[in-house]
Amino acid sequence: MDQTDSLPTGLRESTGMLGLGEMSEALDAWQSDPGPASHSRLTAAFEGVIRGAGLNGGHFHLSAPPLTEVELSVGAGPASLTTPESRSYKLSFGDRVLATLRLDAPPAAVFSVDECARGLEIVLGAAWSRARAGQASSELAALDTATRGIAGVLDLDRVLQLITDRVRELAHATYAALGVIDQDGGIERFITSGMSRADRERIGPPPHGLGLLGVIARESHPMRVHDIETDPRRHGFPANHPPMHTLLGVPIGARGRSIGRLYLTDKLPSGDFTEDDERLVEMFALHAGIAIENARLHEQVQRMAIVEERERIGRDLHDGIIQSIYAVGLSLEDVPDLMSEEPDEARARVERAIDSLDQSIRDIRNFIFGLRPELLEQAGLVGGLAALADEFRVNSMVDVELSAEGVADTDLPPDLVGQLLSIAREALSNIARHSKATQGSVRVEVSDRAVNLVIGDNGVGFNPAEPRGAGHQGLVNMTARASSVGARLRIESQSGLGTRIIVEAPRREPISGATDRGDQ
Repeated sequence: MDQTDSLPTGLRESTGMLGLGEMSEALDAWQSDPGPASHSRLTAAFEGVIRGAGLNGGHFHLSAPPLTEVELSVGAGPASLTTPESRSYKLSFGDRVLATLRLDAPPAAVFSVDECARGLEIVLGAAWSRARAGQASSELAALDTATRGIAGVLDLDRVLQLITDRVRELAHATYAALGVIDQDGGIERFITSGMSRADRERIGPPPHGLGLLGVIARESHPMRVHDIETDPRRHGFPANHPPMHTLLGVPIGARGRSIGRLYLTDKLPSGDFTEDDERLVEMFALHAGIAIENARLHEQVQRMAIVEERERIGRDLHDGIIQSIYAVGLSLEDVPDLMSEEPDEARARVERAIDSLDQSIRDIRNFIFGLRPELLEQAGLVGGLAALADEFRVNSMVDVELSAEGVADTDLPPDLVGQLLSIAREALSNIARHSKATQGSVRVEVSDRAVNLVIGDNGVGFNPAEPRGAGHQGLVNMTARASSVGARLRIESQSGLGTRIIVEAPRREPISGATDRGDQ
C-alpha cells in the first residue's frame, strides 16, 4: 500500500499530494547515496511541500538512525519561524522521535498546518521503516557471517583473535578489543584489532582493568559511553595510545559465568554507538562465549591426551627396555675383577651384554615404529599387520605367519584399525621379549558384524591368573586399547604350551559413501 493512503482526507485530495510523493522518493535517494545531489533534491521536495501547503517557510531536522541525518530550511530564514504564526512539531514513529519540524503559517494558509505536519510525519515514518528493515536484514547477514567465521575454530588463540576482528567489522568500529576475565574480575588476556602489531607494542603492557575498562569488566550489562576523554571514570591512556572517544562495552558469558568483555571504540563513520549496535554485539557475544568454551575444552582434551600418552610411553619403556638395559649394567659390574680371575667368564658376560643391548636396540626401533601408527593405518589393517610381521621377523629372528585370506578392510573405521594394529604390535613385542618362542602367528578375520584378531606363539606360556608385577603393563595396555573401541580381549595360555591373544571387535558401519565390499 502506498504510504500516502494514510494521509488525512484533505491532503489526499490535494493536487500533487502537496509534493509528499516527491518527498518520499527524495528521502529514499538521500538514504541510498547521501551527497550534494541528493541533498539538493531533498531540499527541493521539502520546498514543494511547504509551497504546496501555502506556508511561508519551514525548518526540518532529521536525526533517526538508520536514516542519514539531514537538516533542511525553506523560506525567509530561522527568524521567521519564531513568529506567533509558526508552529513546532516532533515527528515520531511509535514512541521514537525521528525529526523536529517548524512551520511558518500565514493566516491564509491553504491547508491546516497540523495536517501538513502529519503528512510529513507519515512519509518520514514510512522511510524510516524501510531503512530499518533494510538495516535489520543487513545486520542479520553480517551476524551470520561473523558467527560462521568463528564456528568450529578450536585453537584458543586463533578464536580469540577472530572474535575480536569479526566484532569490529560487525559494529563498524575503528578499534576493538577482547578482555579475558580471570576469577577475580581482572583482565588476564587482552586481544586487539584495528591497530598494527608495532603500534600495539609501542603502547606497552596490556591494561590492568582500571578506569572505564575495569568498570565495564565488573558490570554484567552493556555500557555505552559518548566520550572517553570526558568521562569521569576514565583512568587515562598510556603513552603512544591512539585517541579514542565513543565506546561500547558488552559482556561475554558462557555456562552462567562471565568469561570476558568486548570493547569497541570510535564508531564509523562518526557518531555514538547505538542501541542497535549494542543489541547486535550482544547477540554476537553469545556465539563468542560458546566458541571460547569449545576451544578451551578442546585444549584441555589435548593436554589430557598428551599426559596419557606420556604415561603410556613411560610404562612401555620401563616395562622392557629400561629394565633390560639396567640388567645389562648389573651383569657388567664385576667384569673388571673377572678379567684377571676368570677371563673366560668375563668374555662370556660381555658377549651376553652385547646381545642384550642389540635386543634393546631392536626393541627401541619397534617402539619408535609403534609411535607412528599413521604409517600402518595408511596401509589398512592387513597391510599394517604385514608390515609389523616383517619388522618382527627382522628384529626377533622368530618366524611369524600372517593369515588374512579374503579380508578386504578398506572400509573399516580408522580408529578401530589403529587400535588393532597397536595391540598386534604390543603382542608381538611380548613374544620377542618373554615367550622364548620359535614360531608366531597373526590371524585376522572380518565378517559383517565383527573383526577378530588372534596373535599366538609356541613359547613357554604363563598363567594368566597369576598377578603380574607393576612394571608389566603390556597386557594392561592392550586391554585398554580394546575397550576403547568396544572390543573384548581374551588371553589363552598355559605353561609350556604357548600363548594366544584374542581380540573380538564389533564392526561398526562404514562412513557414509563407503563401498560395501560384500555386495560386489
